[in-house]
Amino acid sequence: MISLSQLPKVSIITPSFNQGQFLEASIRSVLEQDYPNIEYIIVDGGSKDNSVEVIQKYADRLAWWVSEKDKGHADALNKGFSRASGEILAWLNSDDIYFPGAVSEAVSILQSRPEVGMVYGDADLIDDSGTTVGQFGAKQTGYRQMLRGSVHIPQATTFFRADVWKKVGPLDLSLFFSFDYDLWVRIAKVSQVLYVPKRWAKFRIHGAGKTIINDDRCYPDMLRVLEREGGSWLSWLRLRMYTRKLLYSWLPWKFRLRLRRILTFK
Repeated sequence: MISLSQLPKVSIITPSFNQGQFLEASIRSVLEQDYPNIEYIIVDGGSKDNSVEVIQKYADRLAWWVSEKDKGHADALNKGFSRASGEILAWLNSDDIYFPGAVSEAVSILQSRPEVGMVYGDADLIDDSGTTVGQFGAKQTGYRQMLRGSVHIPQATTFFRADVWKKVGPLDLSLFFSFDYDLWVRIAKVSQVLYVPKRWAKFRIHGAGKTIINDDRCYPDMLRVLEREGGSWLSWLRLRMYTRKLLYSWLPWKFRLRLRRILTFK
């Protein structure tokens, strides 16, 4: 029988701000995982709703939590990762949900593939009520593909090694809309990233979500990353940005989801 000390510790961070209506489902999806060696950290940005009450309900099962004003989503994550002591890191936003067994499966793959720095899987798209409204177009990608705009990584399903994070982190606070894309590019530059065709998370799409509100503002940030990596002004990424605007940036988000299934743009 494998002892707890023989299993790599997985540190999971949940950044939260005024998402009390969804937060408990996210917390429970972490705490109810079958993997026994999880260090769970919640970083709340000083919510004014019932988020703190929800967190306090589970405080005895958390490694650390705080509720205080911060500089935004990336800052909250950096704060959480600075407290993390696990060999494997992940973050689950306060409106997303893990499928049962997600952590165990991710750890097993990372243990069997030492050359891989990050793994990610499939994600369902759900609405406010938790109803499945689609699937994220996940597939294998890499450093050069990402710089062309072929990301295809559901953030909620990502798990990466702490030693890789130490090489490429922390998150860039100046990239408010695409700091996750920037991290994945940096990880893929120094290590392999691997797509696993297993459902690991539910990614919530709702009217108040950052992904929806700022959907068209991600590309300028992504272009900044491309320029940093030596990419030219004339690029596939810029073409994707203009194509996206032309085709559906003006549509309601539910119609955008239908087109994403066809175009599989991130």
